[in-house]
Amino acid sequence: MANSVISCVEATQPEAGTVELKEKVDIFVRTQVIPAETVLDAGGGDATGTLKELRAAARAAGLWALPLPAELGGGGLTFHEYAALAEAEGASDHGPAALGSAALLDVTMLRRHGSSRVREQYLKRLVAGEMRSCYAMTEPGVPGTAPLLTETRAEARPDGTWSVSGRKWFTSGAAGADLVTVMARTGGTAHDRDGLALFVVPTGSPGFRVVRELPVLGAAGQYEIELDRVLVPADHLLGTGGDALAIAGERLALGRTLRCLRWLGQAQRAFDLMCERAATHSGSRGPLADHQLVQQHVFDALLALRATRPLVHEAVALIAAGKDARTEVGLAKVAAARMLQQVTDSAIQVHGAAGLGPDTALPSLFRGGRAARILDGPDELHITSVAGRVLRGYGQGQGSPTRE
Repeated sequence: MANSVISCVEATQPEAGTVELKEKVDIFVRTQVIPAETVLDAGGGDATGTLKELRAAARAAGLWALPLPAELGGGGLTFHEYAALAEAEGASDHGPAALGSAALLDVTMLRRHGSSRVREQYLKRLVAGEMRSCYAMTEPGVPGTAPLLTETRAEARPDGTWSVSGRKWFTSGAAGADLVTVMARTGGTAHDRDGLALFVVPTGSPGFRVVRELPVLGAAGQYEIELDRVLVPADHLLGTGGDALAIAGERLALGRTLRCLRWLGQAQRAFDLMCERAATHSGSRGPLADHQLVQQHVFDALLALRATRPLVHEAVALIAAGKDARTEVGLAKVAAARMLQQVTDSAIQVHGAAGLGPDTALPSLFRGGRAARILDGPDELHITSVAGRVLRGYGQGQGSPTRE
């Protein structure tokens, strides 16, 4: 147990060079990305132009695509190194896109499991920000936590291509994407693991269309898409064709941990807003900072932040080491989602009516905290999965998972 705690603490201590880089990222996000959030949130041509300017500024500052492979044009940071600055980058939802790290999940997946043609044709352009990609697994009417029930079909054609048909929804960034990775059933019936496959589909292909936008609590960015007999080249199949769930699981573990890091950054932002409000404003009974109930909000929020951060970085350390991190990712995901909602709720409470209006980022941060409890699997999924794994270990005489 002691060794586990020590290793976790060490994992949260970045090296000197990374500390300096984190400070640069923090300054860039606070001074350039956050002031542009209103324009970026609105979408349209102004948002496109602003994002282009931010990306150019990030390149000029040496902050572009930091966690992406150097041989592809990225910064070459390892996941462990990137985790030390991902909180600062993720303090704004637009941070990863502005600094070029938003492609990390897709680049990692295509680099590990894509054919030589897929790697050569797309990877450098994705890292450079010349192309955008997205991932489509969840379907209307099918629980997002049950990929084995996937109804999208892929049929092999005599010429070696695949014909893919089906609908997906809550596909992030689909409207502006050039590529979408689609999970489809190639054979078998529901609950057949070997009948699933992942395909890289160019969105310009005939038969692909964006059906509608699906605002999440009023926020843009999620879409429903349709594939109607879309032809996909044989070499755009990821992996061997029977390992779709393993690839998806690998992606989800990394993606959930990235979200947790960014939620920590957003919660820290809400905490800072709350403390600044308490320290600089007074009510009818004197300075807010002197009110015991305000102090309670500050204490509880700080406790939640400090208790969650080691859980997240423990998951980071295991993923970086290539070890099984399912329990740690599940714990971190639930803790970080709850923490973000709790901290932003306290910050809103301390602000009063001002916390509900457009003059602070708190409504957006709170919305993100609520959505966090469903995104990448609802809390209930992770609770039952982690608890079930722990209890099976006891049933098999393995004891507590916290023992070394």
